Amino acid sequence: MNNLIIKQYYGDYGEIETGAASTISTETAWHLWEVFIRSKQGLDHKHAGSLHAADAQMAIENARDVYTRRMEGVSIWVVESKHITASNPDEAGELYEPAIDKVYRHPTFYDLPDEVGHM
Repeated sequence: MNNLIIKQYYGDYGEIETGAASTISTETAWHLWEVFIRSKQGLDHKHAGSLHAADAQMAIENARDVYTRRMEGVSIWVVESKHITASNPDEAGELYEPAIDKVYRHPTFYDLPDEVGHM
């Protein structure tokens, strides 16, 4: 069995070091989960927050207890934070630049006939 010293910080995985003092088994380490709640049928899931749990089932149960105490939700999604990949805000210009030269994708590019009414 691997023993690790885990220095937990809120919102990340912290530093992981091998060592003997105050060890914790890798099987008992709690991971960070992102919680998404759908408030009513047909609406989108919205990010509600984060929590630590040992596994997915525990994360759902903890999310239910923390984020839906007053019957706010009809569906809960939990995703382990390490499985989320985000774009870098510093590279937003390069990421979104290709869309700028495609004006045909914008609804203002097309003229609608008067018979269509409001769309």
